[in-house]
Amino acid sequence: MLVCCFGILGLPCDIVSIWYSNLVNIEVARAFLRDNHRCVMGTIRKDGGVQLSPVLVVMRDDSSILISSRETAIKTKNLRRSPRAFLCVFRDSFFGQWVQLEGQVDIQSLPDAMHGLVEYYRLASGEHPDWDEYRRAMINEKRVLITMTPDRIGPTVSG
Repeated sequence: MLVCCFGILGLPCDIVSIWYSNLVNIEVARAFLRDNHRCVMGTIRKDGGVQLSPVLVVMRDDSSILISSRETAIKTKNLRRSPRAFLCVFRDSFFGQWVQLEGQVDIQSLPDAMHGLVEYYRLASGEHPDWDEYRRAMINEKRVLITMTPDRIGPTVSG
């Protein structure tokens, strides 16, 4: 069920309140992430504090979220210890609409991650001009693929 929020929350009808079913929430998130990939990701440090990182995210048709990182990155180390991530995805212009997601993550290292890293690039940017070069860069940079399964989505409105 889609709910028109215009008038109630002062939002256009294509923005749906987060307090409705998960199906609606994930559909709103999928539509937003189709065109918006800039994100700040939060992970939990060893001392319980929050570590924030700017990342690019994409969402698969199955609603899982892909993020590319490096094996040596602090966020990767934090997620290996505490596999839960918090995302705030926003427009390129920063101000305006945004969506927050959180969920459990799985980290895949190379060589197993290569297929997913190619998929990540295609979803974010389309075809690469030289896939062999891209694959070499992923190996040289010690890239990993972080896959998040969102279990909480919201808010898409500000108060």
